[in-house]
Amino acid sequence: MGKQFNSDVLVIGSGAAGLTLALQLADSARVTVISKDALTEGSTFYAQGGVSAVLNDDDSIDSHVQDTLDAGAGLCNKKTVQFAVEHARNAVQRLIEYGVPFTREINSDGVENYHLTREGGHSHRRVIHAADTTGRAMESTLADRVKQHPNLTIYEQHIAVDLITGDKLGIANNRCLGAYVLDRKKQRVHAFRSKFVILATGGASKVYLYTSNPDVSTGDGIAMAWRAGCRVANMEFIQFHPTCLYHPKAKSFLVSEAVRGEGGKLLLPDGRPFMHKFDPRGELAPRDVVARAIDHEMKRTGSNCVYLDISFKPVDEIKKRFPNIYQRCLEYGFDLAMEPIPVVPAAHYTCGGVMTDINGHTDIDGLYAIGETAHTGMHGANRLASNSLLECIVFGESAANNIRSKLKKTKLPDPLPDWDESRVTDSDEEVVVSHNWDELRRFMWDYVGIVRTTKRLQRAKHRVDLLASEMHDYYGNFRVTNDLLELRDLTVVADLIIRSAMQRKESRGLHYTLDYPDTLPNAQDTILTPDNFVTLKKVSG
Repeated sequence: MGKQFNSDVLVIGSGAAGLTLALQLADSARVTVISKDALTEGSTFYAQGGVSAVLNDDDSIDSHVQDTLDAGAGLCNKKTVQFAVEHARNAVQRLIEYGVPFTREINSDGVENYHLTREGGHSHRRVIHAADTTGRAMESTLADRVKQHPNLTIYEQHIAVDLITGDKLGIANNRCLGAYVLDRKKQRVHAFRSKFVILATGGASKVYLYTSNPDVSTGDGIAMAWRAGCRVANMEFIQFHPTCLYHPKAKSFLVSEAVRGEGGKLLLPDGRPFMHKFDPRGELAPRDVVARAIDHEMKRTGSNCVYLDISFKPVDEIKKRFPNIYQRCLEYGFDLAMEPIPVVPAAHYTCGGVMTDINGHTDIDGLYAIGETAHTGMHGANRLASNSLLECIVFGESAANNIRSKLKKTKLPDPLPDWDESRVTDSDEEVVVSHNWDELRRFMWDYVGIVRTTKRLQRAKHRVDLLASEMHDYYGNFRVTNDLLELRDLTVVADLIIRSAMQRKESRGLHYTLDYPDTLPNAQDTILTPDNFVTLKKVSG
């Protein structure tokens, strides 16, 4: 039988958003952090580029806001963007105070400052970074501080099964009361009750066959919130990073946008550049434009990849600016300083998610969503490069501030029912899960990828409906496992992506369909509402 654990705040997810919130609340609350794998394993750790923020006098808040709005193709919530950009500098300063080792440089006057790079869609150099492993530096620093705080309890190798709400327990006040969580090692489901629950589980790009994301990015928070009755928005906008290394063993290895920001050129297999044909900004166009251009040229020429070339830069400069990328490329047989390297687009970022306001509120009292799990309106139809880590730290802090103001007047829920597995058995057909996992990721890649059509989406919807039916029966009859839970969540997220894409009768940002190639004059969010939705509060930016 599982155990029952209590805390003031339950954080599900241990990336930059979840750990930022946990640290902000640790001095005033008992905080529990659930991590599906090791504490540092997640998309934050693998982020290369940096954090976008207005940090020098040549730049401006208005410029950063405008660049974000432009990338978002008319769908950003301007108030949300303004809030994030205005709070960026202080959030970055807090990371510096925590000890994140951002890269420094000495200018022509002999003064040492933080080095700022420029990435696609940005009009200025405003991306602060730690060489080319910014996410690793941030995640490691935050994790070290979390481990040292006496009010923070960490459960690694634990995956959330589902949220526990008043509605599910037949209580009139439909508040989030906690979550059921599977201990992956001992295969026991425990009940975690808490005053506040925060979903910070990241995105869902493992729903695609090719992705830059680690294996834990299975959309768990989005799926759990949907099952609990929360609305989701803009799930059709899946960002495909233009440049992942093309090599059979280079699983999920992303080649940072900063390589193009520092002058890298995209080339066809015969060595000819092509980005100038698609956008006057060339390689510095937003990611949706670059990814679509690469996809077009690969299909036109029948090529398996295109090439990224920065070998015309001095060797020492390349090694200093991109030490990790340079070394990893060498491991796969490519010398970044001497030759173009093969690259392809891969699913990278979930721009939509659980609807929240700027404080992370969802539709259910006591339940918050932050980071890539949330839809705040910040990214619109396409995320601007390096705004993701920014979103994590800014909204992690704003959610923490909001929760702190409510801690004393919120009671801990009554003890929760134990997890009931009296009517289930161990599965003797694990092959069903692995087969369905492969099928899901392949049809999502084939039918709901960079370029879509109505017929492709209809095919995908038919397949996901069959898969959802199988998963419902399987989940009801067998004991839960990590693979089953992830597949169940990915099936929900795949359905949300497909349904959202089918509703949008235009091409905008990351959603491009051959059947509706034009952009409509009025931009509208795609909002999906679950059947069990109950309006508890207005969610807005």
